[in-house]
Amino acid sequence: MESRLTRMSFFAAALILTILIQQSGAEEVLAPNWESASPQSQGMDSAKLAAFQREMIAHGTTSLLVLRHGKVVCEWYAPHYSRTTPHGTASLAKALVGGMSLMVAIDEGGISADDLASRYIPAWKGDPLRSLITIRELATHTSGIEDAEQDDIPHAKLTGWKGNFWKREPDPFSISIHQAPVIFKPGTANAYSNPGMAALAYAITSSLRGAPQTDLRELLRQRVMEPIGIPDKEWSIGYGKPSEVDGLKLYATWGGAAYSPRAAAAVGRLLMHKGDWNGRQIIKAKTVKRSLTYAGMPVPKRTPGEPAPGSGLAWYTNFDHIWRNVPTDAFAGAGAQHQTLLVVPSLDLIVVRFGNALAPESKDLDYWGIEQKYIFDPLMAAVADTPRAEAPYPQSAVIAKMTWAPANTIIHRALGSDNWPITWGDDDFLYTAWGDGNGFEPQLIEKLSMGLSRISGSANAFQGFNLRSNIEQKGDGRKGKKASGMLMVNGVLYLTVRNANNSQIAKSDDHGKTWRWADWRFQRSFGCPSFLNFGRNYAGARDEFVYLYSPDGDSAYELADRMVLARVPKDRLIDQGAYEFFVKIDSKGKPIWSTDINQRGAVFDNPGHCSRGGVTYDAPIKRYLWWQGLQDDGRFKGGFGVFDAPEPWGPWTSIYYTPKWDVGPGESGSFPTKWISADGLTLHLVFSCDDSFSVRQATLQLSASAQKIK
Repeated sequence: MESRLTRMSFFAAALILTILIQQSGAEEVLAPNWESASPQSQGMDSAKLAAFQREMIAHGTTSLLVLRHGKVVCEWYAPHYSRTTPHGTASLAKALVGGMSLMVAIDEGGISADDLASRYIPAWKGDPLRSLITIRELATHTSGIEDAEQDDIPHAKLTGWKGNFWKREPDPFSISIHQAPVIFKPGTANAYSNPGMAALAYAITSSLRGAPQTDLRELLRQRVMEPIGIPDKEWSIGYGKPSEVDGLKLYATWGGAAYSPRAAAAVGRLLMHKGDWNGRQIIKAKTVKRSLTYAGMPVPKRTPGEPAPGSGLAWYTNFDHIWRNVPTDAFAGAGAQHQTLLVVPSLDLIVVRFGNALAPESKDLDYWGIEQKYIFDPLMAAVADTPRAEAPYPQSAVIAKMTWAPANTIIHRALGSDNWPITWGDDDFLYTAWGDGNGFEPQLIEKLSMGLSRISGSANAFQGFNLRSNIEQKGDGRKGKKASGMLMVNGVLYLTVRNANNSQIAKSDDHGKTWRWADWRFQRSFGCPSFLNFGRNYAGARDEFVYLYSPDGDSAYELADRMVLARVPKDRLIDQGAYEFFVKIDSKGKPIWSTDINQRGAVFDNPGHCSRGGVTYDAPIKRYLWWQGLQDDGRFKGGFGVFDAPEPWGPWTSIYYTPKWDVGPGESGSFPTKWISADGLTLHLVFSCDDSFSVRQATLQLSASAQKIK
């Protein structure tokens, strides 16, 4: 009773606030009227975007709208269509209507994703299966309620309860609640369900009893569409007519909506900005985030031709990179015949596509395979491959500045070879590995995909020696195994090796002369792992663990949206069962680890630009330094970032960041601990500029507060 009174008080307050705002003569929110801009000015390739538009026109598109950085960079309409012409959205309504109404209802405190649906659907109380269904399961197609589709039979020819669902006899809501069977235990599998969405509509509407808006149309109209400036003539829901059931006015959430391209794009923009519309918070940011984040439920069946995404709350999400060329923060809604709204926040990109089926005769691709081939991949190819202009993390409070020695002071050795993961051995040598080359001078006659070297001397006067071993590999580029990380612990050398059907680990007990492979490899993620390096022979390590970082992907040749972290006891690197994976930081600032790689979380985020790099502990200043490239191939041009943290898991801040350095930064880099000065402020970056072992000095300047502490 208390919770209901609290909710009614909230609604009453909201109603009073609405009246006060109306009486105050608040400025009217105008409909969005985005300006056009050239693709180049917004970081897109004009030729590729034009090619994408031509393909869209050739494949049944009637409306196409692409926004980048709030500007229209591509727009086309067939005769009788325009930016403001409503178009049937089919199942895109599940997101635009179902997802948005659920988001608002959650925001207002009337319902929660983990509530039992029977709280709002009394007929389900006492039913052995339906009573177990949660709102989250209804919103993610995991409720177990059977779909009203059957093979490829047209709706008009379906019989029984399935036919009646589409004929609205007596109404689809009653059929979904009372007649549609539950075919598996809720929450244990994923099966697309239109009746499940109808039950969700009933539950949301039931939660609105006593609220200022008691049906979904008014809820969306007053809480979303009017505040973002979309007039009624540009959108409609529920097949234009509600159903009256159990005293509720019910609108369809599974289909039956029509939105203009502008209306759909405006909803996408609202969500991309976390519920903020031009400075006005329409929906709480935390509510938006929870709704668009992977809901943790089973994902649909996937095949090479059907990269079916997981689900947020009635929105699709690319959380596990199933759309391989799209950043993982992307979310989408989609309906029959490829009615599509795609939003990629990290790229500030919104795409609306309406029309007929893109490839109705496709035999090799199913729905999402077609979306990926015709929409997602061409669009991603049209985004200019340039890193973001600003660093993804705030400026370091400890290190105020990083200064580089002039480019003409860079030392280049081992010309024609790249990679160079590096570690400090117990014998005072630096041990390193190179790829696709002939190593240090005098070079080997034979070109290797992976070879080893050891280095003596200082950063300004060193000498490299090629080290022959049984781990040498052949094969250019992706075709040959290559080292991504190197570490010595207790006199034992370890290599992480990429291009090995993901990555693999090897060890040497005789300083690199002979090697033994682990009998397992990473199967998911950690496609390019590198080690955290401490001092000589791992001296000065923070604990008894070895730490490995990698872009969150299976390949070293694909940019990731985030970096991931694993740890393993330093005497068990070859033992697969000993690995733990970083999940997140808890409320007390402590890291949470899991032995399940599927539970891994991000240790670092930079959507679309997480690539190869190396982490080093700068002991004198007690900071972890992480060099990260921003592109797949930076041998001759490109940028990178250098980030610091007090612990291996962060929190990370930025020391230096540039999308374009004065020389090519190479594909990988790190700061060898042997070549860090006694005060920790003079470093030397080893990187693969122009396919060579390149060394450049860097100087750190501590912040005033850090200088006082030191």
